[in-house]
Amino acid sequence: MVVITTHKTILIALVLLFSASLSGQAVANKCLFISSYHTGYAWSDGVESGLRETLGGKCELKQFDMDTKRHKDEVSKKEAARKARELIERWRPDVVITADDNAAKYVIKPFFKDHQVPFVFCGINWNVDEYGFPYSNTTGMVEVAPIDVLFDNARHIQGGAHRAIYIGASTLTERKNLKRFKRAADKHSIVLEDRLVNTTKEWMIAYREAQEFDFVVIGSNSGINDWNTKSVSDFVVESTKTLTLTNHGWMMPYTLLGLTKIPEEHGEWAALVALAILDGTKPSEIPIVSNRKWDIWINHAILEQSGIRLPESLLRKAKKVSS
Repeated sequence: MVVITTHKTILIALVLLFSASLSGQAVANKCLFISSYHTGYAWSDGVESGLRETLGGKCELKQFDMDTKRHKDEVSKKEAARKARELIERWRPDVVITADDNAAKYVIKPFFKDHQVPFVFCGINWNVDEYGFPYSNTTGMVEVAPIDVLFDNARHIQGGAHRAIYIGASTLTERKNLKRFKRAADKHSIVLEDRLVNTTKEWMIAYREAQEFDFVVIGSNSGINDWNTKSVSDFVVESTKTLTLTNHGWMMPYTLLGLTKIPEEHGEWAALVALAILDGTKPSEIPIVSNRKWDIWINHAILEQSGIRLPESLLRKAKKVSS
């Protein structure tokens, strides 16, 4: 596991949260968790796991899944947000925890800015500028990926690589991720093309064409509703001729090298903040922070078939995954 050093406010926040977690909370407190996505989506499951383990009976926990990865049209997103709003108004939680961008965009921003109900967000990609955070009742953790380290590894492995391609699903989150990767690519003098697709067939076509590039960044497949894990895994092992990298743990069955974010970190941090708020700390007193950890993974089935050689230092540090 690699730890990213971030700004000093993280240390302040951790001190606040640690002291709050020791104080204990009455079970009578009500905590609502609004997930932008659905149970069974690997990222959401990881966030939920960290959240539930940390809260652990310290409040009554209710969960609402917006399911906006599988139902990504505007009508469905707004309908899910309406139901979430009604649940908040009816159940009257003491604190609301949200995960990922759509809960922030469709629930917090339009309905609960500077509201009396405190909100703790996590998993918002890269920054919170488009939502205008922080509000007086809102704090949270931003999700960032180690893009510079990923590009540095690609350059080192591929001997000065300068031409790459990004493949992901055609979703709001992936378009946001792509913008960040393109910005970083410019800084590293890498020409980055992209393919954002809707179906497994389109993904496979893009992946086969991508073998002509120096390396491939594998974005998320979430939003590709006809995805078939086995067929794609077999296809990737047979087709890979160039280096592929990802920052999503659930994409490792289809990727050679991963520097992956840890969703449990977001859930644990959000839960600690929620406990601090229940203990009397105001959201405005807790700084917005970014995640600090990632794992290194290598898919040896793809590595052996591709013929690509990785540095021994990387092989020693990485966790292993089978395709």
